[in-house]
Amino acid sequence: MIERLALATLMVGLTVTVHFFGLLALLWTLRTRAKSVHDTWMREGAAVFTVVVGLMVIHAVEVWLYAGAYLALGALNDLETAVYFSTASFTTIGYGDVVLDRRWRLVGAIEGANGLLLFGWSTAFLFSVISRMRTLEHDWLERGKR
Repeated sequence: MIERLALATLMVGLTVTVHFFGLLALLWTLRTRAKSVHDTWMREGAAVFTVVVGLMVIHAVEVWLYAGAYLALGALNDLETAVYFSTASFTTIGYGDVVLDRRWRLVGAIEGANGLLLFGWSTAFLFSVISRMRTLEHDWLERGKR
């Protein structure tokens, strides 16, 4: 059991690191692009689109990391099943039509908790970006009234 907890801890650390650097890359992209687009509507739309697509890519990488781990461990036999199981676990849907062997089920459960937290982090990030845009828009409109 200790080795499975160690593996799950390693996977959580890896996915949190991927998430952190993915969000940093999104922030850098938003800051870089904000200076090049002058139309407010286009800038805001592009920012939201960029964040949503970026978050999907980040989560996909994390799902594929877990799927790769299941394949490497021999816990699941083929790529499609591994990606399917990992996606269902990571998103906490957990259909139950594909299950891990008793030896690996703890890793699958921890993947679900990990995904739940990372989706929460992503939601907070998206909300923060949209809130910041609204604040900047409000400030811009107030300056225009003077």
